[in-house]
Amino acid sequence: MTEKSQSTIRQTDDAARALARELIGTARHAALAVLDEAQAPSVTRIAFGLGPDGMLMSLVSDLAAHTKRLRAHPRCGLLVGDPPDKGDPLAFARLSIAAEVRFLPRDDPNHAARREAWLKTHPKAALYIDFGDFNFVQFTPLHADLNGGFGKAYQLTQDDLLP
Repeated sequence: MTEKSQSTIRQTDDAARALARELIGTARHAALAVLDEAQAPSVTRIAFGLGPDGMLMSLVSDLAAHTKRLRAHPRCGLLVGDPPDKGDPLAFARLSIAAEVRFLPRDDPNHAARREAWLKTHPKAALYIDFGDFNFVQFTPLHADLNGGFGKAYQLTQDDLLP
């Protein structure tokens, strides 16, 4: 008797792509996984959003350990998607993104547009956005795993995630 190979991964479709993009578009924070100095995983929560070009980004401080670690190892992981206040948190959608980070210089011609877009979704950042140690970073997705709830697992490509 031969065993049947059963994959729990569904075929990626437009509904899965739309759900992933919705999770990205509505997220205001994310869990960020980086490698620490001993090459061990380290996870923290960061502010998260979209730039005016639709790319994934964050505003990070040079004083933060995760920023130093991203500079040393620019590949990282992001987890977006919050469960509602009630219900089983594992029954709700979340997206795990493998990404590569790029630090965006303040003298970049698009900095003002990024700053304006960021403050629309993160108004409290007005208190520190112009401090010299804060910089925008852009996350370029490499691939992602979407869990749309029980029994709804998908693997997405970079093209599935970007605008």
